[in-house]
Amino acid sequence: MEIIILVLVLWYVGLFFQTFFLHRYAAHQTFTMSNFAEKTCFILTWIFQGSSYLSAYGYGVMHRMHHAYADTEKDPHSPKYDKNAFAMMWRTKNTYQQINKKRIAVEEQFTVNVPQWEAFDAFASSIVSRLFWAILYITFFYFFADVWWQWLFLPVIFLMAPIHGMIINWFAHVYGSVNFKVNDTSKNLFPFDFLMMGEGYHNNHHKHSTRANFGGVKTIDIDPTYMIMKVLHALKIIHIKDTNTTVKSDF
Repeated sequence: MEIIILVLVLWYVGLFFQTFFLHRYAAHQTFTMSNFAEKTCFILTWIFQGSSYLSAYGYGVMHRMHHAYADTEKDPHSPKYDKNAFAMMWRTKNTYQQINKKRIAVEEQFTVNVPQWEAFDAFASSIVSRLFWAILYITFFYFFADVWWQWLFLPVIFLMAPIHGMIINWFAHVYGSVNFKVNDTSKNLFPFDFLMMGEGYHNNHHKHSTRANFGGVKTIDIDPTYMIMKVLHALKIIHIKDTNTTVKSDF
């Protein structure tokens, strides 16, 4: 039972910080928060993504490029240009590292105001940090794995953030439904996104990328992350720029 609880906590809390902090804040700046709250999000992202920690700068810049070049040859991750999901994510990894380590020139439109904490990112992205988390996970499994099949969750934990990315960047461009006509293959994976904390409403997001709420188009389009953001907004921890939650579908 402890293994299942660990997997669920890391899946959903790690995913929350990926969509809340890296995606909706770093990439799209759909809300504002204090410098202290931002630094806290850096640290919590590291804790809950662990060995698969993603930098807000690298993620934010790359995701802006995805929206600008969606489903073209310049898109950092499009199913149109790779044979399978694993090939796409390998290319994504290489692009992310090049951006995050500033080894390639990037246009200012993709970097302006993207949050960066260079000293912390260097530590959190280091081999030492990733090995620390890997050893911690293995130790936890050693003491709490009751049956052999629970060990199959270990590689999922090691690579959880890229797995979250693959689900959206591959499957949400291949499978699902659409609410809006857009110039790319983005789709909504689920009628109700219980799995991806609202990230699965990918077609909605590509149509209205500056909205904090990825749902709100149809009654069943409930965005769990946005619900949490509304609470944080009410508590004045963050300030959502656009609280309008209703947008009509094209169909």
